[in-house]
Amino acid sequence: MNRILLVSMTALLAACAGQKQQPEVKEQEFDDVAKIKKLVANEPKPVVTETREQANKIVVTGSRIMREEAASADMAYYHPLPQTLNTSTLPPQDRENYQHFENQTVQSVFSNPISTFSIDVDTGSYANVRRMLNQGMIPRQDAVRVEELINYFSYDYQSPENLSQPFLANTEIAPSPWNPEAHLLHIGIKGFDKQALDRPAANLVFLVDVSGSMNSPDKLGLLKSSLKLLTKQMTSEDKVSIVVYAGAAGVVLEPTAGNNQAKIASALEQLSAGGSTNGAAGIHLAYQMAEQNLVKDGINRILIATDGDFNVGTTNFEALKELVEEKRKKGVSLTTLGFGTGNYNDHLMEQLADVGNGNYAYIDTIKEANKVLVDQINSTLFTIAKDVKIQIEFNPEVVTEYRLIGYENRHLNNEDFDNDKVDAGEIGAGHTVTAIYEIVMNGNKGWLSESRYQKNVVSKNISDEIAFLKIRYKQPDAETSQLLQWPIKKNQIKDLDEASNEYKFAAAVAAFGQLLRDGTYLKSFAYDDVLTLARNSKGKDPFGYRGEFIQLVSLAKGLAK
Repeated sequence: MNRILLVSMTALLAACAGQKQQPEVKEQEFDDVAKIKKLVANEPKPVVTETREQANKIVVTGSRIMREEAASADMAYYHPLPQTLNTSTLPPQDRENYQHFENQTVQSVFSNPISTFSIDVDTGSYANVRRMLNQGMIPRQDAVRVEELINYFSYDYQSPENLSQPFLANTEIAPSPWNPEAHLLHIGIKGFDKQALDRPAANLVFLVDVSGSMNSPDKLGLLKSSLKLLTKQMTSEDKVSIVVYAGAAGVVLEPTAGNNQAKIASALEQLSAGGSTNGAAGIHLAYQMAEQNLVKDGINRILIATDGDFNVGTTNFEALKELVEEKRKKGVSLTTLGFGTGNYNDHLMEQLADVGNGNYAYIDTIKEANKVLVDQINSTLFTIAKDVKIQIEFNPEVVTEYRLIGYENRHLNNEDFDNDKVDAGEIGAGHTVTAIYEIVMNGNKGWLSESRYQKNVVSKNISDEIAFLKIRYKQPDAETSQLLQWPIKKNQIKDLDEASNEYKFAAAVAAFGQLLRDGTYLKSFAYDDVLTLARNSKGKDPFGYRGEFIQLVSLAKGLAK
């Protein structure tokens, strides 16, 4: 037995001695943010081996890709890390990360008449909720951001005629479907819809996570197909680069004309997953590429495609946000595209997009990729207004209580509204943004106990106004905000039967989101009521998104039993 073991070991050592020494992967050196450098500097350098079959694939060096010296090699391909690493880096199930938040609370107009928040055009929560329901699970409450469910859908709002005023506000008031004592104030804004031919040239950097955790069809496989859809929308005026990261970072594709789709698609097709996740190195290198090819008066954007599982490198959350914010100020924005399950980091993806002047989408199907990266490409890439803030002041003669539905992590202090140094959300071309307040009119029973010492309000001849709406925004290249404002009057109130389909469908989505969270304010309103409201207000549905929503409500109803 021992003799056999000794012979086997001798043979193994002899075989190993005949192999080439494995090259060490070099990490990218960065000079921008000292904090990030320190955190990245001590990370282990993974070793990459190359077999004869892999000779034409890319080796990630951390700064540039080392290619085989062949005259026919006209582009780079990513060299997959050893497959033996995959099993050790696959995450356990249900290691997903979500930011905890409490529901918006009821406010007294007497003590707090003003509400201020940043807009939100993210839709990631809706697609993620859909994924969970389709997997047979009721979503955890922190995965449900009601405003992202509402804003997943486009609404038929009036839009501006030119970019001088990039959006218009639309308001509608009718009784609440779930509370006979309350009304819903529906605020909708729609951005100017710039046609594709008018879109400025784009400098896009695809930052792709090729770590071991991405080794599944719903992650790297779907990611490749999704980005191929986007490249088909590019023109000769656009530039596309590809940066990858695992244990190290590397450039897979130098800036390439957007109409060279075969070359871009071929680079994407060669990507393979393996290794740990040094996302910080990848982000640094992607920004370096974007800044080197900056397009003046154009779109300069990084699209990071990942499951968000940054388990090696700069995992300090605030440091990552600080880096993204610094680069945003230099003209490079960041959009996050989330993929996968089990270890998905929703919190990181949403917050990075927020500070990067971008939007966050979760891609669970190729249909969703087509929605975000084809149908809504201008909204995704082309910002028409930044730092958009909404402030509403309720008239205490008319309204006694209110609550904002959703937008929990978009709250701003009232003084932040006029402070141009305070960052807020962006709106893309053609984007619609919807906010819904549930309000209690004077004389109706609200949620709060009556105040003993509440004073009578002195009339200022504004009793025909329910509220006063103000919106601040900046042009994409400006640092000083502009103000838009409108009164909201009592004569705008409609009966629920007279309300628009847009109003009623948005209310159905809002109710659904609240049911998934806990339904605190919905009284006896249930999934069947949501279904009735949604079916009766579906209206035009050219892409089938509203019909799909109705199916999801039915699915949630069955799972909740």
